Amino acid sequence: MKLGILMDPISAIKVHKDSSFAMLLAAQARDWQLYYLEQSDLLLRDGDAFARLRKLHVQDDPAAWFELGEADEQPLASLDILLMRKDPPVDMEFIATTLILDRVQAAGTRVVNHPASLRDISEKLYTAWFPQCCPATLVSRDRSQFLNFLETHGDIILKPLFGMGGESIFHLQAGDDNTNVMLETLTDHGRRFAMAQRYIPEIRAGDKRILLIEGEPVPYALARIPAAGEARGNLAAGGRGEGIPLTDRDRWICAQVGPTLAAKGVAFAGLDVIGDYLTEINVTSPTCIRELDRQYGLDIAGDLLDRLADPHP
Repeated sequence: MKLGILMDPISAIKVHKDSSFAMLLAAQARDWQLYYLEQSDLLLRDGDAFARLRKLHVQDDPAAWFELGEADEQPLASLDILLMRKDPPVDMEFIATTLILDRVQAAGTRVVNHPASLRDISEKLYTAWFPQCCPATLVSRDRSQFLNFLETHGDIILKPLFGMGGESIFHLQAGDDNTNVMLETLTDHGRRFAMAQRYIPEIRAGDKRILLIEGEPVPYALARIPAAGEARGNLAAGGRGEGIPLTDRDRWICAQVGPTLAAKGVAFAGLDVIGDYLTEINVTSPTCIRELDRQYGLDIAGDLLDRLADPHP
């Protein structure tokens, strides 16, 4: 098998927690050939997608974790599987990249996740397709709508639609003197959509990341527990990761969401669940593989690759 990975610079990753790196280790353990590219290596010529590909070797050593060969321009159709693991933001360059990857998929290479679904599934907005799983939620640009939502619920979370890692997430309570400036900041004075959700107190027990492989959940979640004085559980915001078994409610949420994701070609996803409620559906570059593998002796990336390699799933 020839596997390519499109990602942010591999030189800057943290190997002990990087899920893309876990996928590369699992592929190499299966004697697959690895090829590396970044967005700047892509090109489209007369309808065919090419890239400057570099052969890649990885090793689980935090001092020296990769070796790259010389760049060689090749058609991306020469790959069996291409992992699209570019981190957000989902900006117009990201969208253009997925359009190029549409041509790769059309040529017979399996692109994971499906390029059209990377465009269609906005990680925060797509929860609206599963309202039965979610807390009270509002998406708007209108300050008065947010003020009414705050008055109704008294305690809410505000977040931008296209952030990651807990960036620009605010915990807002009725009567807060900073209410107006928070709304002005997130909506850019009414020129940008933002999201509000009812605050879920169970965040203190952790913001659970549940990983799905072709719609089926890994049996354990990583509860990302906020640091003292924080309302965000994101590991990038200082949260602490603790593995926990899935609850019956977690499995119910997965059963609601998983089949739709699998049908849309989303082979690997991460659901964010706080208490009993779905808050986000992550499809761009979900993480937490390495943490769960270490705590439970799993091989999540290996399970994913085995599913991808099976011509008769």
